[in-house]
Amino acid sequence: MKPWTKGLIVALVVLAVALAVMWWREKNATPATPPVQPVVLPVEPAASAVAAPAIEFPLAPAESASQPVFVMPTPENTDAAVQTDLVELAGREGVLTFLQLDGFVRRAVATVDNLDRKHAPARVWPVNPTAGRFTAIGPDGEQVIDADNALRYAPFIQFVESVDMSRAAALYRWMYPMFQRSYEELGYPGRYFNDRLVKVIDHLLQTPVPQQPVAVRLLEIKGPLASERPWVHYQFADPALEQASAGQKILMRMGPVNQRRLQARLAAFRQALVAPPQKR
Repeated sequence: MKPWTKGLIVALVVLAVALAVMWWREKNATPATPPVQPVVLPVEPAASAVAAPAIEFPLAPAESASQPVFVMPTPENTDAAVQTDLVELAGREGVLTFLQLDGFVRRAVATVDNLDRKHAPARVWPVNPTAGRFTAIGPDGEQVIDADNALRYAPFIQFVESVDMSRAAALYRWMYPMFQRSYEELGYPGRYFNDRLVKVIDHLLQTPVPQQPVAVRLLEIKGPLASERPWVHYQFADPALEQASAGQKILMRMGPVNQRRLQARLAAFRQALVAPPQKR
């Protein structure tokens, strides 16, 4: 046999053996585990930032286009700047007598936010507490607010009525950046303070004017230590009146005449404050 013939035979034998081995392995091999495909989660759109609520009561535009641009005062100069503007609006004597100028803007914002709630702490009021003491008359169990109690509020009502509400609204509009900043610092970022102010004014305007002397009852709360004068507190005897907000109670305690006069000034301020609705 020629050498090349022997080589060909050997090559064929090797190829046959290789094919046989491959066939045996495929026949006896365990099924291959399919490759694990990566789980692709659907991509959710990024959560958009919470949109600020729409403004319900935009400020009326300034009457004069020539009004200087408001420049936010520094914190240490805020009270002085506010006092200057208030004195120009309402006069030095009235401002120093009735208004609390230490942190006036911050106090005003906090008080506005509290007036339609159950409590409006006097320590943050932008006005000084009324002089004198609240009085009631009548026997125990039948007491009503003393009509003379309204006299305590007369000087303050006269002060408010002396202020031009259009000018007051113009000053508020010009100083508005300070009110807005204080409102956001109070815990309402992105909220519009003027919306809150108008809603509180509307709430106060809805306060019913008592047609009869308002009955009250006296609560005596004694602390652990005796005092020369017990700590006393009056509440409305009518449960419906007692459930009223702090602001509405303040109005009703002033007496019906003072209440109507102050509500009239609030209505005038609101009218000067809010932009009229756009015509369609």
